[in-house]
Amino acid sequence: MKRTKVFSSLLFLLLTAIAVRAQDKIEILPGAGSLERGEKNGMEYMRLLQNVQLKQKDTYLYCDSAHFYREQNYVDIFSNVRVVQNTLTITSSTANYNGNQQLATFKGGVVLRDENLTLTTPTLIYKMDTRVGRYTEGGTIVETENTLTSRSGNYNLDTKLLSFKGNVHVVSKDADIQADSLQYNTANKTAYFVTLTRIKNEQGNLTTRGGYYNTVTKESQFLNSQVETTDYIISGQKLLYDRSRQYLHATGKVKMVSKDQKNKVIITGQEAKHWEAQGRSKISGSPVMRSLVSGDTLFVSADTLISVDNKDPKVKDFLYAYYGVRIFKSDLQGRCDSLSYNLTDSLMMLNYDPVLWSNNSQLVSDRMHMQMKNRTIDRMYMYSNAFIVSEDTLKNLNQIKGRDMTAFFEKGNIRRVDVNGNGESIYFALEGDSVLTGMNKTVCSDMVLKFKDKKLNTISFLTNADASFVPPHELKEPDKRLKGFKWRIDEKPTKQLVLAKRTKKPVRPVKRDIIAAEDEPETKPAPAAKTDRPKTKNTRAKAQPAARKADFKTSNNK
Repeated sequence: MKRTKVFSSLLFLLLTAIAVRAQDKIEILPGAGSLERGEKNGMEYMRLLQNVQLKQKDTYLYCDSAHFYREQNYVDIFSNVRVVQNTLTITSSTANYNGNQQLATFKGGVVLRDENLTLTTPTLIYKMDTRVGRYTEGGTIVETENTLTSRSGNYNLDTKLLSFKGNVHVVSKDADIQADSLQYNTANKTAYFVTLTRIKNEQGNLTTRGGYYNTVTKESQFLNSQVETTDYIISGQKLLYDRSRQYLHATGKVKMVSKDQKNKVIITGQEAKHWEAQGRSKISGSPVMRSLVSGDTLFVSADTLISVDNKDPKVKDFLYAYYGVRIFKSDLQGRCDSLSYNLTDSLMMLNYDPVLWSNNSQLVSDRMHMQMKNRTIDRMYMYSNAFIVSEDTLKNLNQIKGRDMTAFFEKGNIRRVDVNGNGESIYFALEGDSVLTGMNKTVCSDMVLKFKDKKLNTISFLTNADASFVPPHELKEPDKRLKGFKWRIDEKPTKQLVLAKRTKKPVRPVKRDIIAAEDEPETKPAPAAKTDRPKTKNTRAKAQPAARKADFKTSNNK
């Protein structure tokens, strides 16, 4: 009984296979002009001439003549070949078709049409059952507003996915794409990048090693890519770009290089958002700005950096940094809560508790403006509660305070400082930079300090000065400090600290004056002395003869 059931099952499967096989046979449709018998290589065939029509399942073959090998279920097709399968039509000079494999090979001026797509190629291999075509001798595809050429390619009509290799070139209405390999989906109009790919459009150029680009929505995502905008060349591990909104979102090892050769700036971070139409970029994730100053690199880091490049040449370009700003240059270090950098006028504005260190000097005030000239620091404007501390060779801390100060630089070093209002000073007199001879303490509204060899050399008083000299044995610790003194050398940032990864902090409300691109920050400098070399007046001092002159040196060296 059991054997009978097995035999019946096998017989059913065999009959089913024979029936299916019979259905897969190529059929000759009525209408051929003539029918002849022939033989080739020991195989019989039927020669059909004029208005030849053949059929297998949903595939129809038309031509002027054909050699049909019925036993082999195979046909050679000649002249005005046309194959139709649903929406698909393929034409060529000649072709052959294997009915058992449902495989067609087309040769000579092959043209494949499917809905809105047209492929032209010298040769094409096409599987009728899987609806997949392949060419290897070069081809051109025209699809709506896109034209694609490549050395070889595959086309799947069911998935609408085309795969291309070798000198792939896509030209669309607003993009030019070149790659060694590429995939394109005709249904969603999306190109997929699998190798090094270069994309050009009117906004700039892009290089990527992976991702996609939708030719309709203009949305795209790129991996390990570089994109060129009007103002920057932006690279990152992952880029999302919406061309219709002109919006770019980059993440992972982000790098932005400005294209302005006059103000060359490089910004790095872990995330960047760029609005092309507004010329605005926001960088976070331990961002750092690098700028060439005085043949040296100026580093600026903060929790967030915002770059604003205005399209109107009459409007200033700015870089905003907030919070926890750190600054490093080989001869200048600093920190503040927030910073505004006028790139057009080369003016850097430090806000909210700024402090700078230049060589052995510490500069502090409520606000500071640092003016650049020819890529070097030219002047420093210190607004309200200005205080300078300078350390000498014996670790004494010379001090000057005033309402406002203006520091002048030469080759990156402080050359002169003008004190404007409420001036006070403490300076230690040295013999040969190794012996303390006393301390000068002076109160004078306006002063001028001059530096030499990176050290304070002379101080001049522009109004009546109240001066005193204290010998070393009479010095007491409280007398060595002016009111408001604070030596903040422990806060001085190193290059490693400026470049270090930042820990994520709670979100703080952003001050409008930091990031509002439409509001131009105050750039008016503090009032300085009337001339570069102000005239000095002799004033009578109350102590040592060395302090009786308005101009004196801070050491006894000649």
